[in-house]
Amino acid sequence: LQPAFLAHPSSTITNISTGANNGLVFGTERFDNNADYNTSTGVFTAPVTGKYMFNVSFYLINIDSAVNYYEPRLDTSNRGYYVNFDPDFGQDNSYFTITFAQLVDMDANDTASINIHQDGGSSQTDISSNSYFSMYLVC
Repeated sequence: LQPAFLAHPSSTITNISTGANNGLVFGTERFDNNADYNTSTGVFTAPVTGKYMFNVSFYLINIDSAVNYYEPRLDTSNRGYYVNFDPDFGQDNSYFTITFAQLVDMDANDTASINIHQDGGSSQTDISSNSYFSMYLVC
């Protein structure tokens, strides 16, 4: 049971909603060593208790400068982990990449998924298929 996976969106996720958590399904796997990532739901289920390293990279397209913030999140059974990004560049940007990593303690059968919250602005931002969600068991 040495789980590790790398997944990305099957195609560009268009026009994420404002004022809500947008659950993301990265439906294409590059690899999934233990078949613990579900490409239909975007949920990873821990096969064993341990420390798991998660890496998330959101390649955003059509950034709206009127947005108060974007909040990419990693939600696990035990807690949520997030970063904030304020896109006030003075104009809309064509693209921007947000990355973060988190070491997470999980029990067997705990789950993890990713989402992004957009506060304010318009629903114009897309998430490129060049975004990634990955994980490996540390110990």
